[in-house]
Amino acid sequence: MEHMQHVVESASNMVSETAHADPFVFALTIFVLAVFVGYYVVWNVTPALHSPLMSVTNAVSSVIIVGALIAAGPAETTFSKLAGFAAVILASINIFGGFIVTQRMLQMFKKKG
Repeated sequence: MEHMQHVVESASNMVSETAHADPFVFALTIFVLAVFVGYYVVWNVTPALHSPLMSVTNAVSSVIIVGALIAAGPAETTFSKLAGFAAVILASINIFGGFIVTQRMLQMFKKKG
């Protein structure tokens, strides 16, 4: 039980120390950790499941569309509005392409007859 309290106190100290850190460094650290976690999660999937996993990953692009719509929302024409519009187009292509690949892949496994 003392070990658990020590771990909780250490984690609490780490959180309080990062509260005063540079936000860019904090976000970069989270991004790098997410890259490693994602790599190991995908790498440990059996080869037969790679295609379904990647096609579902394309569907996650719908989250990108929300951010792009927010960026494209202002009334004035700015670079962020143009970039947001381009992001909406590219994320839409990615989403629909992922679903088309999934549909074709699932048709391969259907029994004929």
